[in-house]
Amino acid sequence: MKAIITVMGHDQVGILSTISTVCANYNSNILEVNQNIINNLFNMIMIINIDNMNSSLKEFKEELESVGKKLGMKIHVMHEDIFNSMHKI
Repeated sequence: MKAIITVMGHDQVGILSTISTVCANYNSNILEVNQNIINNLFNMIMIINIDNMNSSLKEFKEELESVGKKLGMKIHVMHEDIFNSMHKI
C-alpha cells in the first residue's frame, strides 16, 4: 500500500530532510519525490510505501501536520486508494 504526501509553503532549508526523517521514524519507505521551487514557493509530492509502517496512517498524518505547522507549511497525507478514487473519471 502507498500514501501520497503533499507539501506546500515558502522555501527554507531542510524541508526534504525533515519530511524524510519522519517517514524513516515511522518505517515508511520513500518511493518517489517530485519537488519544485517557483518564486520562493516550495511544493513537493512524495509517494511512500506504508506496508511496514509501525503506527497507524492517522498517527503518521497527525505527526506530519504538526511538523508542517512548525515549518509554517501545509502538509497533507492521503492513502493511495482515496487519491485514486478522487481522480477516476
